[in-house]
Amino acid sequence: MGLHHEITHGTAGHGLVWFCVAFFAIFWAWLNFAWFNSAYDPDDTVHRVLTLLQIFGSLVVAAGVPRMFDQEFTLVVVGYVIMRIGLVLMWLRVAQGHPDGRRTALRYVYGLIAAQAAWVVALLATGGDLPIWLFLVLAVIDFAVPSWAEQTATTPWHPHHIAERYGLFFIIVLGETILSVTLALQAAFDGERPPAELWFVVAGGVLVTFSAWWLYFARENGDVLTSNSVGYLWGFGHYLIFGAAAAVGAGLAARVEFYDHHVEVSDLVSSAFVTGPIAVFLAALWLISIRLHDSSIRTAGPFGLAIAALVAVTFVPKSELWAGLICVALLVVELAVDR
Repeated sequence: MGLHHEITHGTAGHGLVWFCVAFFAIFWAWLNFAWFNSAYDPDDTVHRVLTLLQIFGSLVVAAGVPRMFDQEFTLVVVGYVIMRIGLVLMWLRVAQGHPDGRRTALRYVYGLIAAQAAWVVALLATGGDLPIWLFLVLAVIDFAVPSWAEQTATTPWHPHHIAERYGLFFIIVLGETILSVTLALQAAFDGERPPAELWFVVAGGVLVTFSAWWLYFARENGDVLTSNSVGYLWGFGHYLIFGAAAAVGAGLAARVEFYDHHVEVSDLVSSAFVTGPIAVFLAALWLISIRLHDSSIRTAGPFGLAIAALVAVTFVPKSELWAGLICVALLVVELAVDR
């Protein structure tokens, strides 16, 4: 909703930057928990209570996400403090119960505490209004924690479990995309004379969402996650896949408002926020996932042509419908190639 609001109010560039920041906050919290539970999941009472603590923290983060578009990080940092109390206690349990992984677990404990302390200090020093450069510095510190911790010994993880967790998160992202467009369409259709062009958004949105879902799940990702280097690149790289898929919803909602003439947003800008995220999604999907299954011209060619076509239709009327048809065409080719 934040990106949609920024697009329709003429601050698309600002909105895109802070959408990337806000989505990182969501993605990073989920990623840390997902990978820990692939490595260690005792499923006892204490673990479930600590999971509940992380859920509570994630709700606080979610409440603070809209404020991030105004560079206000207080709620998000508070939510992370709550989540990381739970995660640190989980790693302490690993240090106690898994002697072979003790050094790695303690490194995670020290790293998480240090990284979170840096966020809190930055929050207090700036009054909650973090500039983008400081966010990037703190994000790099966060990224460094797993790399530093895993130098002693790598944590175990289950490829098919990780692939399943990511697949479920992708379905949630697609659901949020559909919800964003649905709310915008509902407001438009409640008007006195809803424009007929809204049906182009409906058709295009359905085709894009359906094609994205099918393309993502067309291959079994667990089969190609054969090592830590492959798994970590695949796992972290999903930030682009998930983020782009989420941004499509904001772009489609902006197209609704363009057709409904409720805001001053141009055809080109609103169109670019539909075709652009779809192009990023397809590029990231090929680079991070499809390439691991088949990196030949059989897959690279169709994906490359689809991305080029998406750029071209940005400048064509009813671009959202064309984007949907391009995605369907790519899906048909992929199904033929994968036989």
